[in-house]
Amino acid sequence: MPRIKMSTPLVEMDGDEMTRILWQLIKDNLIIPFVDLKTEYYDLGLLNRNKTQDQITVDSALATKKHGVAVKCATITPNLQRMEEYPQLTEMWKSPNATIRSILDGTVFRRPIVIDCIKPTVRTWEKPITIARHAYGDVYKSAELKTDEPGQCVLTFTGESGASQTISVQVSDGPTVWLGQHNKDSSIRSFARACFQYAVDSRQDLWFSAKDTISKTYDGRFKTIFEEEFENYAVRFDALGIAYFYTLIDDAAARVIRSKGGFIWACKNYDGDVMSDMISSAYGSLAMMTSVLISPDGSYEFEAAHGTVTRHYYRFLDGEKTSTNPIASIFAWTGALRRRGELDGLPDLQGFAAKLEDACLGTVESGIMTSDLVALVEPGFNATSVNTWEFIAEVGSKLVYTSEQ
Repeated sequence: MPRIKMSTPLVEMDGDEMTRILWQLIKDNLIIPFVDLKTEYYDLGLLNRNKTQDQITVDSALATKKHGVAVKCATITPNLQRMEEYPQLTEMWKSPNATIRSILDGTVFRRPIVIDCIKPTVRTWEKPITIARHAYGDVYKSAELKTDEPGQCVLTFTGESGASQTISVQVSDGPTVWLGQHNKDSSIRSFARACFQYAVDSRQDLWFSAKDTISKTYDGRFKTIFEEEFENYAVRFDALGIAYFYTLIDDAAARVIRSKGGFIWACKNYDGDVMSDMISSAYGSLAMMTSVLISPDGSYEFEAAHGTVTRHYYRFLDGEKTSTNPIASIFAWTGALRRRGELDGLPDLQGFAAKLEDACLGTVESGIMTSDLVALVEPGFNATSVNTWEFIAEVGSKLVYTSEQ
């Protein structure tokens, strides 16, 4: 069959370690044979970020704003251990995801990939729970300081007018670590609007949680802005029979466990980071969750929600063909291809994305899966563990079949 044509490129952000290996396998075996793939390529591997002083990350985000659709591989965010592992690093570079999210100022929506033969750990859950994660500020764009003597730390804001405000953070009697966070009204409003619009589009209830009883000003501002923005959506919510409510983050965690699922849970940046991992694990695996960043200008950036699978990478370097689950990375590609097809009026590209997802899920439902899923299937289900190369080959064989229908 002739390959499906594309008219506008995707922004392709390559990554690190085992997910970088998966990335190339997916392209070579499941996309390029069927699609005349056009991408604007950015290598966000750690060493290239170091080589470019992280400019490559900024460039990739700006390209996403230009082209409207991006697909990203998982990347390393270096810590002290990574600095020892990669002695050539000149700096402990910030999370590329945080940099991209800051530039795009969007909201991350993460949704588990549900398969019939794998039931969620929480047996009351009947439908997927979508996490809406704010993608700007908080700890991801914070300033940190370590001091070694007694003293006082103050927080001072100086406005353009010259007026200033100062508060005492704490008087310390010895070595102390300090953290300064911020967020912007404009970003919080974008977050709120994205959540309400997504709820309307998907016809799901929306929950928002924070901790305004403790953080009366910071978290309280989030709560207030959500209430203000909901006034613009209340009539549509009522017409669709869906609801919005706010509750404390600890209460929300308890409610989620008792729920039946089927709603959107909006969280601040760090809360969303943690809770999306909890939700995906409870539904089966971190490798079984879609993730898309949607910016206010309509740009979409698709990625896997998990990390670079370091342990598998070093086993791969030792010559082992690991059983690493590629499904989240496959769905990042299908999400980007589908969105590109929607924007460019290419129904064949949209159809291909759907067929690839069906082939992927069909492979698992037929009993062929990576080892992380074998341990999760329902009792009595006949599952066979295969390595990543065998799994992708099986998906490819089913894709050939479905492409001829």
